Amino acid sequence: MSFISIIRNTGACRCSCREVTKLLSICISTSTRHFQNFSRSVAFKILRSEHLALTVMPRLHPTTDSSFILGLSLSEVTKQLKEGSLTPEDVFYSYMEKTLTVNQKLNCCTEILLESLDQLTTVGSNKDGLLYGVPVSIKENIAFKNHDCSCGVVINLDQPAEKDSVLVQVLKKQGAIPFVKTNLPQALLSYDCSNPIYGQTVNPHNPQKTSGGSSGGEGALIGGGGSLLGIGTDIGGSIRIPASFCGICGFKPTAGRLSSQGVRPIYRGQKTVSSSPGPMARDVDSLALCMQALLCDHMFSLDPTVPPLPFNMEIYRSSKPLRIGYLESDGYTHPSPSMARGVREVKALLEQAGHTFVPYCPLKMDEIVPELWLRGLLADGTTTLLQKLEGGPVDPCLEPQIFVYRLPKWLKKIISFFLKPVVRCFDYIQETIAHWRSCNIDVLLCPVIGPAYNFLYCGKTSVNTNYTFVYNLLNFPAGVVTVSTVTAEDEEEFEHYPDKFDKVLKEAVTGGEGLPVAVQCVALPWQDELCLRLMKEVEQLVKESKK
Repeated sequence: MSFISIIRNTGACRCSCREVTKLLSICISTSTRHFQNFSRSVAFKILRSEHLALTVMPRLHPTTDSSFILGLSLSEVTKQLKEGSLTPEDVFYSYMEKTLTVNQKLNCCTEILLESLDQLTTVGSNKDGLLYGVPVSIKENIAFKNHDCSCGVVINLDQPAEKDSVLVQVLKKQGAIPFVKTNLPQALLSYDCSNPIYGQTVNPHNPQKTSGGSSGGEGALIGGGGSLLGIGTDIGGSIRIPASFCGICGFKPTAGRLSSQGVRPIYRGQKTVSSSPGPMARDVDSLALCMQALLCDHMFSLDPTVPPLPFNMEIYRSSKPLRIGYLESDGYTHPSPSMARGVREVKALLEQAGHTFVPYCPLKMDEIVPELWLRGLLADGTTTLLQKLEGGPVDPCLEPQIFVYRLPKWLKKIISFFLKPVVRCFDYIQETIAHWRSCNIDVLLCPVIGPAYNFLYCGKTSVNTNYTFVYNLLNFPAGVVTVSTVTAEDEEEFEHYPDKFDKVLKEAVTGGEGLPVAVQCVALPWQDELCLRLMKEVEQLVKESKK
């Protein structure tokens, strides 16, 4: 039954907010989860049904000034909720309506969490929580009781989580309302955002571009204005890349700083590269507030493996001059011209603000990249991954990688021999920390992947992820801040990039004028607050420079 007929048959104009939201969730579920089974015309009718339903929603909460609420920052929303000038219902329904509108355009959501409606009626008991009344979006692979964590893989469907992840439990304890799950790439194995279950998520700034991945649904939803705060995961740049592509802020904490209990990986036991859940938002203060809320006694009690280290606000708010390492290129691959320019411009602003810069170059990148490919991707001959994909369709964004995964075992052994690791992970971490200290730097400013790629190019240019995945290997906290937009001059500079990989990169980012440009900030392990402090200063200086 189409949503139009549901509205007509049930008299949606007379329904409560709860009933209409339930109906809308049916519509999202139909237009995403079973998208592959419908023709384009049927899918288009479903989208029109959503549009009709959205015209009903404002009438159900007529006193809400949604445009005003949607324009507030997270800190402003939390302040007004505490003061009582806004109610949780005001904020919830404003963002629910906006989320549904954004999803029509970007296909970034996988399902509405109807339990959020029940939580909305009881959230007053958590009024002292740091995120009281704040609707929060979560990535699809983060467990929410009675909902799937499919990772975009068909074989994982209809296996609902038995309980909430630790992160979801802590969010609720802090008064937040998880209200929607967001899209990701199949098996979390691409920095695109497409899978056979939920389809392709597109970029909020240009629908001909990808949102990035693997937390691409979060990037698109937040970048499109449909969420104030989201929780993603990062195993090779999966928070930072969509943050860069979609023009928002994203932070990968030190792995282990936040609990990963209830965060589903595609396969377990992978130790070389550390995955980490982390916040995504419009501004750095929102990231810091989220970290402060999550790093609480409740999380430390639920997951005793997490070190009981509360958020250090003193470090975050410090104004002490920093010694900042910087690089425009890591010597292995070139960043795009716009991303290199972003680093140069931010460096100049930070120097004017009194900070000291030291040239820095990552160690042994030509050795580390094969190390990661060998251990991370060929560790078990990709047997586990192929078993997960067996019997179901493979998304086009994964096809270039799947070709390698399906090579015969004898050939993989030969490849493994020639790619034999020349440096052990632990040794590399210690060498890098020693190199960092010999440079006497506090933090690092460097490029991130971007601007947003054209579709299907993420699988062709995986080598460019070295700018992000090295900090997963090292387990250094890292975050991304948007600082500029791509210019025509940036695109013209590609004429001077002769390398074969640079040619593919040029094809990937062609047509990017006007898209967001970002920089990456990095700190040593467990110095998450210091990394966020640099991100905040970058954000402030860039904002002031544009006045």
